[in-house]
Amino acid sequence: MSENQLEIPGVKKVIAVASGKGGVGKSTTSVNLALALQAEGFAAGLLDADIYGPSLPSMLGVDEETRPEVVGGNRFAPVLAHGLQTLSMGNLSTADTPMVWRGPMASNALQQMIGQTLWHDLDVLVVDMPPGTGDIQLTLAQRVPLDGAIIVTTPQDIALLDAVKGVEMFRKVRVPVLGVVENMAIHICSQCGHKEHVFGTGGGEMMAQKYDVPVLGSLPLDIRIRQDLDDGVPTLVKSPEGEIAASYREMARKVADELFSDKSDDEVNISIE
Repeated sequence: MSENQLEIPGVKKVIAVASGKGGVGKSTTSVNLALALQAEGFAAGLLDADIYGPSLPSMLGVDEETRPEVVGGNRFAPVLAHGLQTLSMGNLSTADTPMVWRGPMASNALQQMIGQTLWHDLDVLVVDMPPGTGDIQLTLAQRVPLDGAIIVTTPQDIALLDAVKGVEMFRKVRVPVLGVVENMAIHICSQCGHKEHVFGTGGGEMMAQKYDVPVLGSLPLDIRIRQDLDDGVPTLVKSPEGEIAASYREMARKVADELFSDKSDDEVNISIE
């Protein structure tokens, strides 16, 4: 960790989930990945770094009136949701209050959220980044001791072009890219089960090969994923034994292997049932 980076007490590893553009399922991936890591036995937390459009409280079913407990006058206790320690600007403002801030103000707010949250003994903190490569993304990449980044994309050519920018940004600030997640890889008809590659095919794989990183997961365009999040009960909670949950858990295992491959078993909080 450099002298310019914030220390995050109570957190062993920090990973960023990012995308070059919005609408590719980045927050969906962040939520289900954090829950999948938890299901695999890791103590996981989730930070919503999207200052302007915080969505995680709604996705996790947290009431919009819920506020974090203030400790010692200037520290926040994480908001618990489905066993995860979480914090979002959505927990600090009302749903209909826009954050009309310039970039530096939003960056300062993010640094305060990071530095003033009392995370408790986390193996992994998943940070849901805002889309793009602007001020907030650069602040996070430079000021937070990130152990890796995950790039989320769809098979569409335009999404892949933007995802490449995300990879290049992390490379410039010397943050390792752990892999690529391809969302909406295939559409599954809810009526007949027919499968179709409506957004193209192979894009995530080609991008992974270009940058010599693994494809961590390939998720379908499935209405159940959206419905579960709209209900505030993510798929890992709603259908933990289902096929989609299994895909996220496989993704979590790959991420954990990257993060803890050189760690001994007693250095992470894995619960054995």
